[in-house]
Amino acid sequence: METKHQHFVIYKPDGYLSQFVNNQTRRTNKKMLGELYDFPENTMAIGRLDEPSEGLLFLTTDGKTSEFIRSNKVEKEYYAQVDGIITNEAIEQLKNGVDISFEGSTYTTKPCKAFKLESTPDLPPRRKKIRDERHGPTSWVSITLREGKYRQVRKMTAVVGFATLRLVRVRIGEITLDKMRPGDVIKTSSFSV
Repeated sequence: METKHQHFVIYKPDGYLSQFVNNQTRRTNKKMLGELYDFPENTMAIGRLDEPSEGLLFLTTDGKTSEFIRSNKVEKEYYAQVDGIITNEAIEQLKNGVDISFEGSTYTTKPCKAFKLESTPDLPPRRKKIRDERHGPTSWVSITLREGKYRQVRKMTAVVGFATLRLVRVRIGEITLDKMRPGDVIKTSSFSV
């Protein structure tokens, strides 16, 4: 008998871990995905967003679906609010690939799509404010990858001189955040990415 898998699209709020069990011994008061919805047993996050990051995250009970979406066949688009007004030179560096640290060595990111957003994207406010204008200007950049190393977008913007202050995944394949709000969970029959 074939198992019917379940799939979910969620808007992960900032401050949540992309997991269901806290395996950290230092702090036990971490917020987990299971606090957002009563997910079925064996549900797994497809890829991750680090604790301060937010946005689109897929969950599934199907390992094959997870493997496909994490592959380099599916684009993932991020909006990053960076410290300072990002330059055209920095955008070109991001597009062409930069050297970041990964698992104790240097990794050169693959070429990607990147461009400066001309206005602040229409996103829900964070639970905690990042900072205010007294600390200097910020700007937004769109970065679309087909890979996903640990904290890759944050490392990429830092290498080109513009630290990421806020990071939101806005698209995976053809699925976007659209009108979702932080904490929203949508059950779906499949992912059409």
